[in-house]
Amino acid sequence: MTTVTGRTTPAQAGSADDDGHRTLAANPLREGLRLERMPEPCTMVIIGATGDLTERKLAPALYNLMLGGFLPAEFTVVGFARRDLSDEAFREHLHNSIDHYSRNKPVKRSIWESFSRGIEYQRGEFHDTEAWHALAKRLDRIDRDRGTAGNRLFYLAVPPVLHAEIVRQLGAAGLAASGEHRPSGGRGWSRVIVEKPFGFDLASARQLTREIREVFDEQQIYRIDHYLGKETVQNLAVFRFGNGLFEPIWNRRYIDSVQITVAETVGIEGRGEFYDQTGALRDIVQNHALQLLAIFAMEPPVEFKASDLRDEKVKVLRGVKPMTPSEVAEATVRGQYVSGWVEGERVGAYRDEPEVAPDSERETYVALRLAIQSWRWAGVPFYLRTGKALAARATEIAVQFKAAPLALFERAGAQPMEPNILAIRVQPDEGILLRFGAKVPGPGLQIRGVNMDFRYGSSFAVDSPDAYETLLLDAMIGDASLFTRDDEVERAWQILDPILNAWSSGAGGPLHFYGAGTWGPPAADELLERDGRSWRRP
Repeated sequence: MTTVTGRTTPAQAGSADDDGHRTLAANPLREGLRLERMPEPCTMVIIGATGDLTERKLAPALYNLMLGGFLPAEFTVVGFARRDLSDEAFREHLHNSIDHYSRNKPVKRSIWESFSRGIEYQRGEFHDTEAWHALAKRLDRIDRDRGTAGNRLFYLAVPPVLHAEIVRQLGAAGLAASGEHRPSGGRGWSRVIVEKPFGFDLASARQLTREIREVFDEQQIYRIDHYLGKETVQNLAVFRFGNGLFEPIWNRRYIDSVQITVAETVGIEGRGEFYDQTGALRDIVQNHALQLLAIFAMEPPVEFKASDLRDEKVKVLRGVKPMTPSEVAEATVRGQYVSGWVEGERVGAYRDEPEVAPDSERETYVALRLAIQSWRWAGVPFYLRTGKALAARATEIAVQFKAAPLALFERAGAQPMEPNILAIRVQPDEGILLRFGAKVPGPGLQIRGVNMDFRYGSSFAVDSPDAYETLLLDAMIGDASLFTRDDEVERAWQILDPILNAWSSGAGGPLHFYGAGTWGPPAADELLERDGRSWRRP
């Protein structure tokens, strides 16, 4: 895989051994690329280390990085959480997580033995100052014993409500400072990874930024959105800027409209309390969908480095005009699922979920039309939709091109041609599809849409790394290209706050209902039909 910065990913670094495990490549060029991606010796502190995120994503990602040869021998993991565990019990917990969720199974003994020697656990309450000072002493001892050189990566795998308190404690314990600014002396870097959501609205996002930046500098803060670590998202810039075929037509002259879909078949999965306070607009559109929009629509950066890439993404979001209440009512649709069938299983209504108010107005589905006021995109509508309990799980960007200037073949009796479509699939089957018209063999003139379908899984003889593998490695190296900057977060909320306010005041239109297992409420179809278009079915 080639990424937006031309870097090599873990999956490229080696070949599979007889057990199906990825081993280091003998090819000197690949070995050199692997070493180029090797971070300095460091310690990763997972705060909230006994939670679901560590179990499903972080532990498997770290193991696969070690398996691919992308972590130095000195690399160390310290779990910090409330549960009373010994080092050995925590190692066993991570081993079970990796064995269950890793893309490389079973766990390879030699790799695990090397990895587990650098796993430790520190019990502590998040508000207990002494526990954080004990953590600081442990990290100093690890620096001496394992040679981690004072380099520390803190991952906040906890609910956002705890972020401010934890960051404050890290600062009080002297764990946030880098280099010569450390109270204990010595050098080394400190970075912090913050999980979404980045605030609840514009005011809370700004407050969260202020609280974190009282302790960490902006260049130390890595706001993670796992969608940006996916293969197709990273390759979108290569597809655009590396191919002379597509960049010249990536504008309003040739593109009719763009659809961004983030569809899920699952409901809220027992997260009633969280979701009834959040909803689909905050949960998906504020981060995933707007990030996809920004990467798709951005101008070519001066250089492929973090600052330039993020500058161009912010410019796109600045071009999206916030809506008035009347525009919200006309250009957005919010929905909520009722009972239905999804993939052969009965799904109850959202309002029947535990910890959800029986009269909840919270949206589980959103469709909206946005406009980017820029020279490149003026007049091109961008349609975004996301929802729970839909007919299929799919994330894609679908580009509909403008029709040919003359309906030449319709004059000869052929049926109207379907529009040309370029579909960039982010998940589950990562790849790129191009749909165009072709003549059906035989007498007469019949035209049918055909597909050219590229899939990463079948085109490359390597497994795609999980998004967290790419992002964790980037954070250790200090490459912020795929992480969200504070001004990106604020601009996203400036776009969405008027929508939330209009909905809550009743000026933004009614809540629509849709059956679980469908593609959303009919009002979402009408949103596009009024423009003479229709949703693509992934």
